[in-house]
Amino acid sequence: MNRFAYQEARLGESETFVSRDRNVKIYDGDQKTEFADGEVVLTTHRLFWGRPGEIARAAVTLCLPLSYVVSLSEETTASNFFGRKTRIIMHLRPPNPNKAPGPLDTSRAAHIKLSGKNGLSVEFHSALRETLSARVWEISLASETIVRGAESVANVSDRLARIQKRTGIGGIERNLEAKAKATDENIALAFQDLSVLMAMAKDMVGLSKNISSKIREQKGEISDDETVRFKSYLLSLGIDDPVTRDNFTSNTAYFNSLAQQICEMLLDPIEEHGGMMSLADVYCRVNRARGFELLSPEDLLHACEQLNGPIKLRRFPSGAMVLQLESQDDELIAIDTSEKVREAESLAVEELAKQLGISLLLAKERLLVAERLGKVCRDESVEGLRFYANLLLFRDID
Repeated sequence: MNRFAYQEARLGESETFVSRDRNVKIYDGDQKTEFADGEVVLTTHRLFWGRPGEIARAAVTLCLPLSYVVSLSEETTASNFFGRKTRIIMHLRPPNPNKAPGPLDTSRAAHIKLSGKNGLSVEFHSALRETLSARVWEISLASETIVRGAESVANVSDRLARIQKRTGIGGIERNLEAKAKATDENIALAFQDLSVLMAMAKDMVGLSKNISSKIREQKGEISDDETVRFKSYLLSLGIDDPVTRDNFTSNTAYFNSLAQQICEMLLDPIEEHGGMMSLADVYCRVNRARGFELLSPEDLLHACEQLNGPIKLRRFPSGAMVLQLESQDDELIAIDTSEKVREAESLAVEELAKQLGISLLLAKERLLVAERLGKVCRDESVEGLRFYANLLLFRDID
């Protein structure tokens, strides 16, 4: 316990939240301590322990730098009341003589134990092992080495990328597994749709070209049978006559026509999504509607750059690109977002995304726009990033 220090539960620079567990007890070696039934929070650099609610308020809590930890082991205990449970044993280095004050000045034990009423959760245990293996806190030391010229920026960037890949934190792993499962299901459905479309691809493409040619040349009449068949195919295609490069002699004319068709197709969906849609969503919607005449990402971007109303391409300071209604300016977005934050008292990015039915990227950009205009304020702690209403705007000044 003499490795622990009293510190505020706030994230440091380059430090991120990893995992948490509740009803955790700390042992000094094999001896019980008064630190029981608390909450433990793991970051990439430190381990916090506090009474329920203290860490959320960023209060002063017990803090153990992960650089002290040499290795982990386990012990299994059994009782008549709680059955078998597993404790985590953290073997520690000697304390730093310049360490900040903590709960104990001296201790004979070279290890601590973390225990719970039913044992530590599997997710927390796994996250602790992988975080210790990643050793993210050593990045700051590598950065100092860069300044002295002993290591290049590229080497440290590569190292950080490798460490980030190795940091398979429990919560992230579960999210990735869920996303992977959903992606597999979507891919399976997509191929089912594709199989149906491929079965009638030859007739559909030939018929659409024939009718498009008749309309352009204004020659001949379209029979009722052709009309019925064509309408049924259009329901699968989404766009009756997609703009293709073959019909234009210059890139400028091609991109201008493509931009006009994208604007006509996405105007209503963008309005339904609050006046903004990410370029990734635009790409998926456009290509799904075009059927077999797929657009490359480059062609889509060039076409969106030609938009001149009522939709425009916008680049955020973060680099994210969206299509946005011209009628939607930052002031309107900030006001609408701040109202939602006030109604909920506070909002995280994922909460706003769920409330509005938009992507996390768009939800974050909306909150950042409101923050830049002074409508909301951020609070960043070990629990993550949250936004609160700027009370100075709504408080009466005597």
